[in-house]
Amino acid sequence: MSYAQQHLHETVAILQRLDVSAIEKVVDVLAQLKENGGRIFFIGVGGSAGNCSHAVNDFRKLLGIECYTPTDNVAELTARINDEGWESAYVEWLKVSRLGARDAVFVLSVGGGNAEKNISRNLVAAVDHARKSGARIIGIVGRDGGHTARLADACVIIPTVNPRAVTPHCEALQAVVWHLLVSHRRAATHRMSRQ
Repeated sequence: MSYAQQHLHETVAILQRLDVSAIEKVVDVLAQLKENGGRIFFIGVGGSAGNCSHAVNDFRKLLGIECYTPTDNVAELTARINDEGWESAYVEWLKVSRLGARDAVFVLSVGGGNAEKNISRNLVAAVDHARKSGARIIGIVGRDGGHTARLADACVIIPTVNPRAVTPHCEALQAVVWHLLVSHRRAATHRMSRQ
């Protein structure tokens, strides 16, 4: 079997193992957020940060939800990293954004953050801040989902079928799941409250 065949077979296997009830739980959170006029703040690093930018477009345009990601403002992000450090860059951005109880932090990540292993501590800090702020936490993560999966109100974990290909599968399937979400009838038709 060629590598291309193997990769595609693995992708099919992952899709077949996705927890549909977890996806529907994310839809429930999105419908409630939309009804309450809340905002979504997408956070991720590496390839997942790029996915955040794409997701912001889709959730704004297709669902009519106000959304942002700190990685779309390179000047502010790099100034915060330079002056305050990487670990606090997302938290401080969320504070200026006045993250509140009507809002959600949506994590796209392979590992979901892990303070003990010193992995994506910026995500860990942001998730902790979201919890303290009363905001909802949503995730599409890989492996066991780390800190995000432990604290999330709704989280889709991309199953691992090949430990050597966790990152490419996870980052690719983040897009599959969020495109499912923005085209889901219940999320798309749920009325947004007026303020």
